Amino acid sequence: MTYDPFLRGSLPVGVRTFQWSDPARHDRLLPVETWYPTTDAYRGQDLAEATRDHYELFPGFPPGWQDAVRDAAPRPGTFPLVVFSHGFGAHRRQSSFLCTHLASHGYVVAAMDHTGNTIMEMVQLMMAAQMGVAAPPDPAAILSEIIPARPLDVSFVIDRLLAGAADGLPGIDAERIGMSGHSFGGWTTLMVTARDRRIRAALPLAPAGGWSPLPSHPLTDALDFAWGRDVPTLFLVADSDTILPLRGMHELLARTSSTKQMVILANADHMHFCDQIEQIHELFRMMPPPIFDQVVHAIKPIAELSAPEGAYRFTRGLGLAHMDAHLRGIEPAARFLAGDLVATLQAQGVIAAMA
Repeated sequence: MTYDPFLRGSLPVGVRTFQWSDPARHDRLLPVETWYPTTDAYRGQDLAEATRDHYELFPGFPPGWQDAVRDAAPRPGTFPLVVFSHGFGAHRRQSSFLCTHLASHGYVVAAMDHTGNTIMEMVQLMMAAQMGVAAPPDPAAILSEIIPARPLDVSFVIDRLLAGAADGLPGIDAERIGMSGHSFGGWTTLMVTARDRRIRAALPLAPAGGWSPLPSHPLTDALDFAWGRDVPTLFLVADSDTILPLRGMHELLARTSSTKQMVILANADHMHFCDQIEQIHELFRMMPPPIFDQVVHAIKPIAELSAPEGAYRFTRGLGLAHMDAHLRGIEPAARFLAGDLVATLQAQGVIAAMA
């Protein structure tokens, strides 16, 4: 059978949420979403509108859904782990399209809310500023607090998962752990890879840390690429990213000393790596000051950019192939990545380029 990472896997997917607190950091609270292979009894329920998981972040925000069954029974067996880190002012479910895809192919995936840097908290801060009861949120101040916290969040979650603290999940193979994340979460992916030797494959999506029109030098200065081992790294980026432009992506690629690739999605912006691309992109364009003052004028309407379904195929297919090749040692996945990815993606209706 031909290896095809673009297709959803054969395993139905469950989703379960945990609330953990880190006693080493003043009981820092971390809500953690997990996606995992479930039993055949749930087949089809993860894709059906009536039975897949629905959620609401807060009143007035577009409702969300994910292709997984809430609290479904775990499938017997032991599976590789991929940890996902959300972007600045986002949330743990922001890229469930990728997380559920990986789970359908036999991965356990975990994503935490980075407390102090979620969309729920950012909206509260902005509402308080609009009401005149607080100053507008200061991105620089938020960065100074969250930069040291994010990598520790990820390692803490890995510790908890490997210690068996997550009842209702399948077994996890401690020797096969990968990491992914978007934007600030892509930066977190690179930071954790440097600090936590359990990470065997890295998948940063439009990562922060390179040149940007936004004030981001603390992220650049904090990055450490002296990993002391080879961690295969696949950068997936957008050619029209207004927040973290391609110039910065090339800087990060050049600084990475491990085995590396970069694939560039054509006519795509920063939010093309998130669920509900159309709604999130348009909300981003309407973001009130002072968050993205420097770039908001350059953001194109979503109708002028790549279709969301192509962006989902791009990230799902390449992300799965990367994990399959480097966590599972699947030879067809390695050959897929070594082949003509531009032509392969074009056959999927996706226009891309190699760095």
